[in-house]
Amino acid sequence: MIPVKLTLKGLYSYKETQTIDFTSLTAAGLFGIFGVVGSGKSSLLEAILLALYGSTERLSDRGEKNSMVNLQSDSLQISFEFKAGINNANHYLASYRVKRNPKNFDEIRPAEHHFYLKEKEELIPLEDRAETIIGMKMDHFKQTVIIPQGKFREFIDLTPGPRAAMMKELFGLERFDLSGNTGTLYKKAREEKIKLETKLEPLENLNPDLLEEQQSEWEKTRRLVQEKEQSFEKSGKKLQQMESFREKHQELLKSRETWEALENQLPEIEKKKKELKEYLQARTYLLPLWEKIKEENLTLEEATVGMIDCKRFEQAYKEQINTLEAQESDLKKKADQRPQREAKIRDLQKVLEIQTLTQELHTSQGKLESLQPQLADLLRKQESMEKQLDKLDKETESFDPSSDHQELAELQQQAKEWKTLLAQKEVLKRQEENLKKETRHFTNRVEELLASLPADFTDFDQWMVAQKEVIKKWELEREKLIEKKALQNHAHALRDGEPCPLCGSLEHPEPLDAHLSDDSLEKIQASWLNSREKLDQTQEITRELLLQRNNKEHHSEQLRNKSEELNLQQQQLDHLQKRLAARGIIDPESLDSKRKKLEEKVQQQAALDKTIREGRKNLEQIRKQREQSQNESRKAEEGLLSLKSTIQAKEEEISDLEFAHSYLKTSAEIIRQTIESVQKDIKETADFLDSKQKVLKETREKSATNLANLSNFEKKRESSTQKLAALNTDYEKLLLEYGFSDKQALEALFTSKMDADKTDHQIREHEKKCSVVKSRISELENIAGVSDFQQRIYEALTATHLQEKEELDAMKNKLTLLNQSLQELREKLVLKAELTQTFRKLETRLSYLKELDQLFKGSGFVKYVSRIYLKELCNTANLRFSRLTKNSLSLEIDDNNTFWVTDYLNGGKKRLLKTLSGGQTFQASLCLALALAEKVKSLNQADQSFFFLDEGFGALDRNSLRVVFETLKALRHENRIVGIISHVEELQQEVAVYAKVELDQEKGSQVSYSFS
Repeated sequence: MIPVKLTLKGLYSYKETQTIDFTSLTAAGLFGIFGVVGSGKSSLLEAILLALYGSTERLSDRGEKNSMVNLQSDSLQISFEFKAGINNANHYLASYRVKRNPKNFDEIRPAEHHFYLKEKEELIPLEDRAETIIGMKMDHFKQTVIIPQGKFREFIDLTPGPRAAMMKELFGLERFDLSGNTGTLYKKAREEKIKLETKLEPLENLNPDLLEEQQSEWEKTRRLVQEKEQSFEKSGKKLQQMESFREKHQELLKSRETWEALENQLPEIEKKKKELKEYLQARTYLLPLWEKIKEENLTLEEATVGMIDCKRFEQAYKEQINTLEAQESDLKKKADQRPQREAKIRDLQKVLEIQTLTQELHTSQGKLESLQPQLADLLRKQESMEKQLDKLDKETESFDPSSDHQELAELQQQAKEWKTLLAQKEVLKRQEENLKKETRHFTNRVEELLASLPADFTDFDQWMVAQKEVIKKWELEREKLIEKKALQNHAHALRDGEPCPLCGSLEHPEPLDAHLSDDSLEKIQASWLNSREKLDQTQEITRELLLQRNNKEHHSEQLRNKSEELNLQQQQLDHLQKRLAARGIIDPESLDSKRKKLEEKVQQQAALDKTIREGRKNLEQIRKQREQSQNESRKAEEGLLSLKSTIQAKEEEISDLEFAHSYLKTSAEIIRQTIESVQKDIKETADFLDSKQKVLKETREKSATNLANLSNFEKKRESSTQKLAALNTDYEKLLLEYGFSDKQALEALFTSKMDADKTDHQIREHEKKCSVVKSRISELENIAGVSDFQQRIYEALTATHLQEKEELDAMKNKLTLLNQSLQELREKLVLKAELTQTFRKLETRLSYLKELDQLFKGSGFVKYVSRIYLKELCNTANLRFSRLTKNSLSLEIDDNNTFWVTDYLNGGKKRLLKTLSGGQTFQASLCLALALAEKVKSLNQADQSFFFLDEGFGALDRNSLRVVFETLKALRHENRIVGIISHVEELQQEVAVYAKVELDQEKGSQVSYSFS
């Protein structure tokens, strides 16, 4: 992870928006963030932790987050841009925002925490959290990338279990946890073994001898089947021949039966032949002539009836024509008067129009007379309203609305600010009191711990050195006693003149006492353990004393900050009160009184303005109404003139004035009825005349047609009589020619529905069947063996053949079963061989898996790999640690993942890492942290790695500080980026590129740069 830019506002002392551009800082490789104690340096790291993980080191996730929001701010906003991923190729943005509850100052609303992938200028929202993006939990991030105050040596202080778990999560060592996979494979292999045993169990009795026996039985059965097939084929051929004779014999019997039936049908066929002949003669020769005679009789009858009807219609048409001609003459006389009647109608229509226009003229005159008083009333209202508005405008000139509104807004803002400052002052007082109580508690605890220091020593380090000397003395005595105890086992074997088994000497002047007691060793061991316990207790007291002092210093710093904030709040409150006093306001009550008076004045002015606006609106409405009434009056006058001229023009258009004047006082309804009555009569007369003329024309045409038809019917009757006589003569001749004497029987043949084709087909089919059946009977009687066929011999042969077939099928089934059994036996033998080979391999695999399962059980392999990683970590850290300690110390890790230190100044003996001094512990922690960061960098496949350090430089002397600083500067050549947070001035002089944080009483923490 490489930081790019951090923007924050409202966090602790950061009142205003501050942006830390890491691009220029990280380009230097080594940079610093410097400032005095309490300026807000460490808050930058907390801002990064908040943006990434939504939590900080100082405050818990619940209940204390309201303390991280600046007391003069309503919200906290953090935006952090960084690069991460493989080779830090991806650009991300983390956003964190919280707001105070407007109704409850101490309540913080839930945070808005979002992550975005930045591609060019586009932000793509992400569901992933920092653990996924960076690949670390917050605890590991604080131990490898950003190390806050008080957490630098946390990796060293971890117990072996959590330390191994951390290595597992950081480097993905869970991939080496193969116990689950091995157990699964072992279980699966055991299940496969059981399945194989189950499959092999039914195959146990199978062997090659059994296969040979079944093969021999199959060969024997196959030979018998071949013999049976030959015998069955011979009997089948003989039976097939007998079946042919049987079929032909049955066909012969059926043919004879058919011939007898055909002979019985012969009389009926002869009768049908005679009926068919008579039917065909009648239909062919006599029917056409008979139909013509029938048609001519109809024609004659029709002509006779038509001639009678035409003579009757001739007289009726003459009478109808005379009547229609008299009616036509009367209607023509009435139709000639139409022009004079239509002129009267037009005059009456003009009278109606004049009556309508006269009514409109009277209406317009009444409307014009009613508009005159309305116009006068609107004019008076307009003049009165204008005078009232002029009076109100003069009253508003005495007001100054802009200054009143501005003064009221300022007073409202100052009242709100006064209330907020008083509330914040009370909160700060309570926090200051709490910090005082906690500081007194830490001071008392420090005094209690110092009281446990013996009077012989000036500090705890001196006391621990003395205790270590005592422990060392007890260890030497214990080693000497153990050596004597070991030599005691050989003392009883010493003999004068015989060489010593240890040194080879022949003389033994002072041999050890063989009865040396074990009490001395136990006492020394007890004293050594007692000294060790006292040393552990002293170290624990020392650590607690350091912690309590740090807490005391931290709370004292917070107390000073709170006091400064309280003073700042008081200054702001005094400044506000001075400004209000200049206006004559000395307390909140006078401020409220002043504000209320201004509000009343502003309200009065607003009411006056509203009255003026409404008055102008009403005046405008009156003006519009007056203009509308004036327009209506003008239109009414113009309408009167137009109506008078129109009436005069209509009177001039009337043709008969005397006739029209007689109807002027008549009602319009009567005039309209008169017009409609005359128009209806004119139309009816024209329609009747036209209708009568059409009927007269049609009647004349019908009379002419009737005379023509009469002539035609007379000619037709004469012609039909002649034709009918000739046809009857020919018909009598044909009756004699074909021998038909009974005319009724002949006419019955004419109307008969006989199907001649069907009857002829039946006759021909009967003759054809007779010929075919007779020929087939002769043919079958000439075939040998057909006439003398015997059914008994055929049935015996069929039974024999069926018996042979059943025996053959049984033998074939047996052969098939033997073949299947033989095939199955071969497949089972092959399967048995394959399963046996697989079973042997599986047994070998099971033994291997069982051994691996024992090796991987309890995450043993993961712990082993974790120990290898920790040893590599120690080796990498020792490259710097040895140089920092001038080759006097080196780090090691034992099989239990516990850190030890090899002390080369004391014979290369080992001691726990916890026994190092504060400065040495810082050096060891720095080297381990750098080594861990290097491993993480390699894991992320990044060209660069980032490391932020906020601790420990104050505990180093000038020499150690110089060595550490040279080490940090050398990291630039390893493509590392290291950030330092410190208040130590010596570091600030050595680091060329840095950001400086200063606390301004008005603006809060401000960030500046060494290069700007």
